[in-house]
Amino acid sequence: MSRTGPLAYTVIVTRRHSALQDRIAAGILDAAAAVLAERGDGVTMAEIAEAAGVGRATLYRYFPTRDALLQGLAEMALEDVRARIADAGLDAVDVRRGIARLVRILVTGGSKYIAIVPAPAKDPDCHEDDGQIDQQVGEPIRALLRRGIADGTFRADLSPQVLDAMLRGLVEQGVYLVMRKELGVEQASDTVTSFFLNGAAPDRDDSP
Repeated sequence: MSRTGPLAYTVIVTRRHSALQDRIAAGILDAAAAVLAERGDGVTMAEIAEAAGVGRATLYRYFPTRDALLQGLAEMALEDVRARIADAGLDAVDVRRGIARLVRILVTGGSKYIAIVPAPAKDPDCHEDDGQIDQQVGEPIRALLRRGIADGTFRADLSPQVLDAMLRGLVEQGVYLVMRKELGVEQASDTVTSFFLNGAAPDRDDSP
């Protein structure tokens, strides 16, 4: 009969402690995302701590500065969107359905993490993680767009990069419409999908 020695016990306790810390950090980030989306950039760290149900000392232990908190949000948003895209099975459905799934993922994620959506435009020198983001999020999108060009869903005179930029622009506006409560997430997703699919479709000249 095996017995748990001191080293194994220490490893188990350390892992449990680490898991608890991860849950606390994730809870803080979830609360921060919600309160920042609802109230905007004017939310204080004290208000974020209150929303997360932790003391300010605990908040600062996990995120010493506001920038650290926003960086944590950016990392959570990337992982969330990356995982959802990976689970969406974009390569297993037709292009139009793939675009609908993709847009819903991006609008939902953008609405949740609206606090960090404008960040790239504010800090043009922040390119450290661009390659990772492009590989994990950008490439699956462009792969779907390339497939759409190849099968005639999209016009062939525009590159995947141009279609990608147009799609992201529509998604961004859809997110802001959701945040202004002019549209719900589903309605915004359907509207963006319709505008993109119709606008990017090849011209059909049915005249004799």
